[in-house]
Amino acid sequence: MLSRKASCNSHGQDSYYFLGWEEYKKNPYDEVKNSNGIIQMGLAENQLSLDLVESWLESNPEATGFTNGGSTFRDIALFQDYHGLPAFKNALAGFMARIRENKVSFDPNKLVLTAGTTAANEILMFCLAEPGDAFLVPTPYYPGFDRDLKWRTEVEIVPIHRSSSNGFKITESAMEEAFKHARNQLNRTVKGLLITSPSNPLGTTMTRHELDQIIHFANTRNLHVISDEIYSGTVFDSLSFVSIAELALQHKDSHDKDDLSSRVHMVYSLSKDLGLPGFRAGAIYSHNETVISAATKMSSFGLVSSQTQHLLSSMLSDEKFVGRYISENRARIMNRKQMLVSGLKDLGISCLNSNAGLFCWVDMKKLLKSNTFKAEMELWRRLIYEVGWNVSPGSSFHCVEPGWFRVCFANMDERTMTVALRRLRRKEI
Repeated sequence: MLSRKASCNSHGQDSYYFLGWEEYKKNPYDEVKNSNGIIQMGLAENQLSLDLVESWLESNPEATGFTNGGSTFRDIALFQDYHGLPAFKNALAGFMARIRENKVSFDPNKLVLTAGTTAANEILMFCLAEPGDAFLVPTPYYPGFDRDLKWRTEVEIVPIHRSSSNGFKITESAMEEAFKHARNQLNRTVKGLLITSPSNPLGTTMTRHELDQIIHFANTRNLHVISDEIYSGTVFDSLSFVSIAELALQHKDSHDKDDLSSRVHMVYSLSKDLGLPGFRAGAIYSHNETVISAATKMSSFGLVSSQTQHLLSSMLSDEKFVGRYISENRARIMNRKQMLVSGLKDLGISCLNSNAGLFCWVDMKKLLKSNTFKAEMELWRRLIYEVGWNVSPGSSFHCVEPGWFRVCFANMDERTMTVALRRLRRKEI
């Protein structure tokens, strides 16, 4: 009845990452109506600073474009082509530079607007790879990549395995092993690497040394590098964050259109930094004019609405608001993260040392009955049904070590976090 594409099982919806959400939906926690329900700690959503956005909207009602009708309403209601509103692209480029401490600037003409990073990553796969080609992706990685990168494009993900022995840092030997496995054992053509920095689920940023290794590895093999930096504004230790955009500029050669900078591409969105996933405002940034042209045409299947662009261009152009928001948001994320880390530490549970993200990578190996992924699944079920925590098991992120869990902390208020920690303290897991 359905086409092969529609009926194939590579969407990844059967991952425990998504199955946990389904269990939460059946019995969601509510402080008043369902105090014994499951607390959602598997959703990386930033609700910590939404009050700042709401306050700005109250003070700037004209940003919606609907207050007085007239020309503004007509401008955003009538047809817009897929290149996007110049005002929004200018404001977004400025915001991207601001959260990177202005260490690098962005040309609005090299931005392609997309309906979030899901669309951005898929578009880049369509642009850079043929069906059956491979991209190398460091583990543990966001489970949604199995959908975003593979499902419709038929591109294969080949993992670059990382372990806790060195804090889950990428190594040249691991990249080489993955490259050889893809080429020799899987008979795949490797087109590039896709990295996330800051990492989901680790909550860490890649060091300059790691990025240099990746750049060198890609350059010697003529590979593309995609850096998903959707969490860049959540870095609360901003001095430690190095964007791939900085290194790309160092390799730019004005006399060589095929230099490394033309094979480095960045993906970004306002979903995490501004806490606006429902706005579906994402982007691709690249120095490669051919990629920009092709990606712009493909973006017509998932555009950012004109009203959203108009509103966000006003908000991001308000430099006073942006400065206050970035500073306050970082402080709130750091404080909430510390609340979770301290609460778990009191229970003898440790977290990977991190400096970004809306979650912690939690080491629960001591709670496993055996050092197996089967035991990890047993613990996951106990956490959901006995403790009432929906957290995401490491195996759903393709982690090679059982016992790691991603625990989100920014999608709830402080009272709910207190309830969550109290529950774990009371239960014998």
